[in-house]
Formats: sequence, structure tokens, C-alpha cells
Amino acid sequence: MIEYNTIREHVTLKEYGRNVQDLVAHLAAIEDKEERSKKAATLVELMKQINPAMQNTPEVEQKLWDDLHIISNFTVDIDGPFPTPSREILEKKPEKMAYLTNEITFRHFGRNIELLVDKAITLTDPEEQEAAIIHIGKLMKTFIYSYNRDNIEDDVVYKNIRRLSKDKLDIDMEKVKAGNLFEPIRKERRNDRDNTSGGGDHRNDRNRNNRNKRNPNHKRRR
Repeated sequence: MIEYNTIREHVTLKEYGRNVQDLVAHLAAIEDKEERSKKAATLVELMKQINPAMQNTPEVEQKLWDDLHIISNFTVDIDGPFPTPSREILEKKPEKMAYLTNEITFRHFGRNIELLVDKAITLTDPEEQEAAIIHIGKLMKTFIYSYNRDNIEDDVVYKNIRRLSKDKLDIDMEKVKAGNLFEPIRKERRNDRDNTSGGGDHRNDRNRNNRNKRNPNHKRRR
């Protein structure tokens, strides 16, 4: 009669297979403890050969002996090189990670902006605090421009800063608008490159020269 796996005993550790589990069951049936311990050491070597990727290190050796105890359901009594593992420790579930439960006010800005605002509130030097507010405003506009290319008014950014700081951060908006202080850094750098004298003309000249060099060769191939 064929014996199907569906009616056999469940394999505890699949990486070792059913044969090793049967050998562990046979090991537990040996009455002499000394002989049982010797056979257990031989079985551990066999388990190591089944998993050749395992290196001969103390950590791996202990894992193999622990696996032998797990396969036996902690019933085999042997004298091994390592203490018998505790069932409670192996069955202990890891503690749940603590996640932040407080909601982010503006998800498109993220939590880092809120942390920057909290840090700016603690600054006592007026100039440092003003510089921090300007930096936050630049970041806010940068984030907005990443998904919305429409022009965002500085007053909107200012209102967001006031809301996040619970009205604890303030800045002279006339100064911000006059100096265009909330404009993103990336946009300023792009404008500087575009406004560099002769930069665009030099690039155009190089492109025309490259095309002129290529065209004669292209005609000769024809």
C-alpha cells in the first residue's frame, strides 16, 4: 500500500526533510543515553552535509543542535556541546514595533518639515529663526513644485508655516516678497545658468559645428 505524505506526520523543519525527522525519532528510542548522544553527534554532521552552505562556525553548530531538539519536539535527552534550548524562548513572539500614531498635518510636506518647524520654534536668536523660516519656505515650495507647476503664492506657504507652528513662527512677508526669499534653491540655480552671459549662444554654436562636421561625411557615404 502506498503511503502518501498527506497521511504522514508533519515535517517540523522542511530544510532537513522527512528522513532526518525519522532518524531523530529513532534516536529518541535508543535507551542508552551515551550511545544516544554519540548517534546525535553523527546525525548533526549529516544535517550539516544536507545544508553545505553552512560554515563550520560555533553559531552554525549551535543552530544544528538546536534544530535537532526542535525536530524531536524537545523530547530527546542527550549530552550535547550546547545547552538544550528553551521551548518558551523559541515560541516567544517578537514584540510589536511602535509606530507613530499622530497624524501628519500636511502629508505632501511629510514629517521632516514638521520636525524642522519644531526646531525653528526653539531658536532664540531672531536672525537664526528667520533663516530657518526662509529655509522651510524654500523646502515647502520645492515639494509643491514637484507635483504642481503652477505658481504658488508666498502667502500660502506662510500660512502653512503659521499653522504648523501654531502661530509661533512669524516673518516679515514684505521682506520675503521683495527678496523672493521663498523661491526653491533648484529654481534659482536653473535661472542662474540660463542667465549666464553667452551660455546659450556657445551651446548653439557647438551644436551647429557638430552638425556641419557630420553632414559632409554623411554625403560622402552616399
